[in-house]
Amino acid sequence: MNDRELTIEIYSDVVCPWCFIGKRRLERALDQTKGAHRAQVLWRPFQLNPTMPRSGVERRAYVEAKFGGPQAMHAIQDRLSAVGAQEGIDFAFDRITTTPNTLAAHRVIWFAQREGKQDEVVEALFHGYFVEGAEIGHGEGLLALAGQAGLDRERLRGFLQSEEGCSAVREEEARGHRLGIRGVPYFVFNGAEALSGAQPVDTFVSTIDRLSR
Repeated sequence: MNDRELTIEIYSDVVCPWCFIGKRRLERALDQTKGAHRAQVLWRPFQLNPTMPRSGVERRAYVEAKFGGPQAMHAIQDRLSAVGAQEGIDFAFDRITTTPNTLAAHRVIWFAQREGKQDEVVEALFHGYFVEGAEIGHGEGLLALAGQAGLDRERLRGFLQSEEGCSAVREEEARGHRLGIRGVPYFVFNGAEALSGAQPVDTFVSTIDRLSR
């Protein structure tokens, strides 16, 4: 039995449905290879819409414009819903009213790493946004989800009211751009090998097994 340490950095955005799907597929792969390694999963920021207004924009109009109209939008959402169902994700796109600026959410994820709650917070934000239609861009909705994941809401509120973590999050995102990342999810294994996209579970398994030898 090999217990070699494996570090997996995941560049993602909390408004990216394929990132949520990629999370589920990686989790399945890690479950299948359990005992072959010790895996540390670290979530890194990558804003798909870095110039988005802080208050966000109305989601339907934004997505229709991005993908070329309501018919294209519904086709994409239907495909995502089908894939999500296979991974146990009940996407509820009709509940989502806003496409937010995600800088604050990435700061919360950065804060959560230092509290030992990063994966729990990422899960809460994905589920809150895509299943519940929750506000994750700022304010009480973001605080509530982070609190449900185990963070102290008042400490987090003070953190978000400060500038702490802003430069660190921006530097982590810049590092992703220097790696050549143009889309997410993007998985970096042991700082060297990468997989782009929500790969099939078997692809994750074979990569993990090979790097754990």
